[in-house]
Amino acid sequence: MVDELSSQLNYKIEREGEFKNLIVDFIGTLYYPSIEDSPACMRRIMEILEKEGHVNTITLREEKNYVYPEDQVELLNEIRDIYVYLVKDKKILRYTYKQLSKVTQNKAKLGEYLEKIRRIVYVLLKEDPIGAYVYVKRLYRYHKVKFQKYGDKIDEAFILILDEIKSLLEKTKLIQKVKNRLEGYRIGDRSLYREIFFPFIRPNFVFTKLIVVPPKGATEIDRYSFEVEGGIADVMIYETEEEVRKYYHIIPPEFKLSDKEMDLLTAAREIISKYTPSSREADVEVIRKNVEDMSRDVLIELQADMGLNFSYERIERLAKILKRLTIGFGILEVILSDNYIEDIYVNPPPFSTKIFVKHNIYGEMISNVILSPKEIDGWITRLRFFSGRPLDEAHPVLDTEIRYKYGTARVAAIQNPFSPFGYGLAIRRYRAKPWTLPLFVKVKYLSPLAAGLLWFLIDGSRTMLVAGTRGAGKTSLMISLMLMIPRRFRIITIEDVLEIPSWYFRKLGFDILSLKVRSAIIGEASELSAEDGIRTSLRLGDSCLIIGEVRSKEAFTLYEAMRIGAMANVVMGTIHGESAYGVFDRVVNDLQVHPTSFKATDVIIVANKLRTPDMRKEVRRVVGVTEIKKHWKEDPLLEKGFLDLMRYDPYKDILYPTRELIEGESDVLKSIAQRVREWAGKWERVWDNIVLRGEIIKKMVEYADTYKRPDILEADFVVRAVDAFHVIFGKIMEERGYPTNEEVIKEFEKWLKEVIRKS
Repeated sequence: MVDELSSQLNYKIEREGEFKNLIVDFIGTLYYPSIEDSPACMRRIMEILEKEGHVNTITLREEKNYVYPEDQVELLNEIRDIYVYLVKDKKILRYTYKQLSKVTQNKAKLGEYLEKIRRIVYVLLKEDPIGAYVYVKRLYRYHKVKFQKYGDKIDEAFILILDEIKSLLEKTKLIQKVKNRLEGYRIGDRSLYREIFFPFIRPNFVFTKLIVVPPKGATEIDRYSFEVEGGIADVMIYETEEEVRKYYHIIPPEFKLSDKEMDLLTAAREIISKYTPSSREADVEVIRKNVEDMSRDVLIELQADMGLNFSYERIERLAKILKRLTIGFGILEVILSDNYIEDIYVNPPPFSTKIFVKHNIYGEMISNVILSPKEIDGWITRLRFFSGRPLDEAHPVLDTEIRYKYGTARVAAIQNPFSPFGYGLAIRRYRAKPWTLPLFVKVKYLSPLAAGLLWFLIDGSRTMLVAGTRGAGKTSLMISLMLMIPRRFRIITIEDVLEIPSWYFRKLGFDILSLKVRSAIIGEASELSAEDGIRTSLRLGDSCLIIGEVRSKEAFTLYEAMRIGAMANVVMGTIHGESAYGVFDRVVNDLQVHPTSFKATDVIIVANKLRTPDMRKEVRRVVGVTEIKKHWKEDPLLEKGFLDLMRYDPYKDILYPTRELIEGESDVLKSIAQRVREWAGKWERVWDNIVLRGEIIKKMVEYADTYKRPDILEADFVVRAVDAFHVIFGKIMEERGYPTNEEVIKEFEKWLKEVIRKS
C-alpha cells in the first residue's frame, strides 16, 4: 500500500527566495491527505524530505489546500535529519551488524536484532516517529534487564546502539512535546499527532469523502430530495447487474455551496471547532443552540472581514451547517434526516470502508460515503461526552443515543480490543415524532380492530410485553401504546439507553419521569442497575411503569413487583422473542423467573419482520396478540395457558380476531369489565367498545387521506383525539344513557371535522 501511495502522489517544490513550500498532489487518489491521520501519508512526506531536504511549509492538495505551517513542518525536518544521519552517514544496519558480530556469530540472533533496528529506522521513523521512540525505549529497558540477568555481550552492544538512537530522538521538539504523555502509548495510535499537526485550512465537510460518480454500469432507478439543517439533500438510487444490493448516493447541502460560501464556512469552522462544551452544558439541545448562535455571530463578523455580504437567510443556513459539522454528527445527521433510512452501519476500519444504510424500500444498500479518522474520532468524542459513559480499551462497547433536529437515533459503538480493526457503529433511526396507532394502521402494521383492542387493554391497566425480533418495531409499538395512556396518569420509564422520547411526551403534557440505569452490556458502577432502578421506581409514587427492554436480572424484580400487586396501572416492556412461548422460554429459562411468576403477564404482543420470496424486501407486522391464562402450573403450552386473541393471516395480510376473542373467552378482558359497572357481565358491551375504538382509529386514517392531513395521524393530534373520545363518550352517557357506537362515531366525526376546519 505504501509503495502504491508513493507512486501515485506527485509533488513539487515551490520556492520564494529561501522559502520552500512542498506541494503534494492527492487529487484523483483514494488516499486521505493528512500527516496526522495517515501513516502512509507521513511516510511519503518523509521520503520526499529525505530527497529534497528541509522545507518551510507542506501543502497537501485535494479539493482544498491543507497547509502545514513552519513550526509543524520543523518537527518533521528534525526527524528527517535523524533518518538521513542513521541511514546515509551512520549506515546503521551495517554498523549494527559490525558491532554485534564482534561479540557473537549466532546468525539467528544477529538477524533478530538487525530486524529490530530495521523496523525502528526504515519503518517507524518514517511513519510513526513517536512510536519509534516508544519502541526504542521499551527495547532499551528489555535488553538492559536481560543483560543484567544473563550478561550476554550482544545485549550490551545492542544497548549502546539503542541508547544513541534514543538520545537523538529525545533532542527533537516532537518527542519533547509528548515525552511526558507516553505512558501506555500504543504504537500506531495517531491521537497525539492530531494534537500537534493540523493544517491552517481544513476541508469544509468534516473530512467526509463522497464518491459522486455512479458505480460502473449503474442505472439510476430513483431520485428524491429532503430537508436537512442547512438546506436540501439529494439522493440518487442506483442498481447494477452484478451487485444484489443497490447503491445509495447522497449529496448534502454543503456540497452545493458556492466557493465564497465554502471559504467563509472554512474560516468560521476554524474558530468554532475550538469550542468545548462544559459539563454544565450537558443538555444536547442547549449545546446545539449555543453553537448555532455562536456560528451565526462568527459568520457575520468574518464575512465583513472577507468583504462578503450574504443575506441573513444564507448566514442562517451556513450557521446550521456549521453547527452540524462541529458539535453535531455531520453527514450522519444528513442521512438520519432521510425518512426512508432505518439503520446506518459504519464498519471498521471506518475510514477505508463505505457506510452501509438500510432503506425501508430498497433494503441494505452501499452508500457513497467514506469517513476519515478525524470524522470518526469527533463522533466518538461527542458520543462519550453526551452519554457520560466511557468508550475505551477497558470499556470497548458503548450503547447510547443521539438527538438531532429531526429525531433521535440509538447508537451501538465498539472499539479495540473488542473490535480489532477500530471503531464501528450501528445506528438505529427513530421517527422525529413517535409512531402512533393510527400511523401503524395506515401502513398495515396492525389492523384497526387490533389497535382498538390494544387501546382497550391500556385503559384497562394491563401488564403487557411487546415481543419480536430485532428491528420488528417493538419499541415504536410500545411508545405508540404509551400515547394512549390518559394524561392524568403518571408514567415512569426505565431504560439503559434512552429510546423513549420522554421530552416529546412532556411537550404533549404527560407527567413522565425518565430513569436511566446501567447498561446491560458494559455499564459504569456509578449507575444504578436495572433491577435497583425498578425497585426505586416503586417508591416514586403511583405510576405506569415502562421498561425499555427486559434483558437480564431486572426481569425477576419486575415480576416480583407485578405479583405483589405493586403496580396498579399499566406495566409494559419490550423483550426479544418470536412467539408467546418464545417469550416464556426466555423469561423462565434464560432470565430465571419462576414459571408461575410469568403469569403476572396479562398479554404478549408479538411483532416480526416478514420477507418477500426473493428475500430482498421486508415488511413489519404485528403477528399475534396472546393472553396468558392463570390456571396452568408448569408449562403454559402443554396446559393450554396461551389464548390467542388475534392471529396474523399471511395470505390476506391482516391481523384478525380469533373465535375465542369474539365469543368473550378472555379472562383478562372480563377482569377489566368487572371494574366497570356498565360492562360487568355484559360481554356485548365490552366487544362493542373494542370495535368502537378500532373504528375511531380507522376514521382518523380515512380523514387524513380524504383531507390530505397527515398530521392527524401524528402524536400531537392523537393525544387530543384520545381525550376527545373519552369526553364525547362521557357526555353522551350523561345526557342520554349508555351510548351506541353509532352515536359516538357521529359525534367524533363532528369534532374531527371542526378541528380540521379551524386548522
